[in-house]
Amino acid sequence: MSSETHMHREIAEIPVAARRFLDEQKQAYGLAGKALRDKDPSVVVTVARGSSDHAALFLKYAIELTIGVPVASLGPSLASIFEAPLKLQGGAAFCISQSGKSPDIVAMGKAARAGGALTISLVNTISSPLAEIADQPIDIAAGPERAVAATKSYVNSVVAGLAVLAEWADDDLLRRALEELPASFERALALDWAALLKPLEVAQSLYVLGRGPTFAIASEAALKCKETCELHAEAYSSAEVMHGPVSLVEKAFPVIAFAAGDKAESSIAATASGMAGKGANVFLSSLKGEGVSVLPAVETGHPLTDALALIVPYYRFIEQLSRARGFNPDSPVALNKVTETE
Repeated sequence: MSSETHMHREIAEIPVAARRFLDEQKQAYGLAGKALRDKDPSVVVTVARGSSDHAALFLKYAIELTIGVPVASLGPSLASIFEAPLKLQGGAAFCISQSGKSPDIVAMGKAARAGGALTISLVNTISSPLAEIADQPIDIAAGPERAVAATKSYVNSVVAGLAVLAEWADDDLLRRALEELPASFERALALDWAALLKPLEVAQSLYVLGRGPTFAIASEAALKCKETCELHAEAYSSAEVMHGPVSLVEKAFPVIAFAAGDKAESSIAATASGMAGKGANVFLSSLKGEGVSVLPAVETGHPLTDALALIVPYYRFIEQLSRARGFNPDSPVALNKVTETE
């Protein structure tokens, strides 16, 4: 199979897609940030599935770390199956979906707004039901994504959420990091994570670790192993993995640990080093580990964007791994682009 899969091309488009969003959607994310300042919510809820839910998880940590407002994920079945009313008069809701038409996500978005939440929809299809029901619809402007496994739409969903957050918090440091992020993504695309190929080409299972924002990255990374490589991968917080799952780690067991330049870096590195000490084959995106293989990373000017940039070289690697394991990353056998759950 040629290296020019749809997935390969869409990963390469990440810097351009991020630049397009930041340039074209300033009014939309500015208005959403102002609406959040005016509302001053006491709680934020998120509504999403799959990669979009991992984007929501990233935004959960970003909002809690930046604003101090607690964020909770709502199960879409609360609305689509159980028809439960919600009390969200003092809250806000972020609804994330590339297509904007998954029935259970739309139903949950409607319920959140009916319950009193300021509703923000992040969609890659602005003429969609999820955009129509939102107080503040935002086009993530990732462009058409033909590969089934989301890549540039995941990244742009997070970029869109961070842009809203920067306006909500009036955070100039985050604004500057976002402005430079397309260039940071270009540098991230040039990083070589091929050291992961040989051990994972024959692996049957692995752990993917992170903490805070990098746990959201780990969750997305584990999903891509399953989606594109039929490789069993479990994402854990580097703290939670020590409460039982570590017992499965043995000699040569593969572990990928995502660590960014934030306050969690040392603790992630310590956990990764401990696993390496047990004989595990550990790969860590930090120089603070011992006995591990180092995955190169870029510095972006902000801990949150440092974490997000880690997914870019990983995406490039996982597309290569899919082909190396004999799969077509554009067309996973059991998956569709839009999941019509209710």
